[in-house]
Amino acid sequence: MADQSSPIEAPARAVRRRWLFAVPVAVFSLLVLALAVGLGRDPSLVPSALLGKPAPEFDLPAVPDFGPALSSEDLKGQVSLVNVFASWCVSCRIEHPLLMDLSRAGGVAIYGLDYKDKPEDGARWLSERGNPYAATGLDLDGRVGIEWGVYGVPETFVVDAQGDIVYKQIGPLTPEAWNDTILPLIEELRP
Repeated sequence: MADQSSPIEAPARAVRRRWLFAVPVAVFSLLVLALAVGLGRDPSLVPSALLGKPAPEFDLPAVPDFGPALSSEDLKGQVSLVNVFASWCVSCRIEHPLLMDLSRAGGVAIYGLDYKDKPEDGARWLSERGNPYAATGLDLDGRVGIEWGVYGVPETFVVDAQGDIVYKQIGPLTPEAWNDTILPLIEELRP
């Protein structure tokens, strides 16, 4: 039996078929566009709710044999860096030589927050790679890191002389980030 569609029904079916193909293509195109925009963003530019606010209060023991201990009081009176690191952090290996160079240069106090690390692992890390920190804090359970808004390690914070967080570097500290952003900011913050 032949298709007995009316002349009006055939074009209507053709339009429906086109829509059945056009809708998924349009949805897919929007998803590709959203993905492209997301991938084009710099992940180190994730904003921090703590920028311009006082650093959270804390008092941590030192990494064993790498004292003195670290507290929020240490961050007042001078511009400083707080570097969040861990022995299990692969990216921390990338930035550590730069931290050692900065420590030797002596231009800014650098404090280390050992995040969710075993005490002996943090001590071994610093023993093998060198200790760039004026003081270290052992954040065993990650509570202090969470209060600082740490997304992952490494992260580095610039803290002004009043103890306020003024900048957050997500990911390894690089010579470019140091020279182009952090060092100029530190120079600007100094009295």
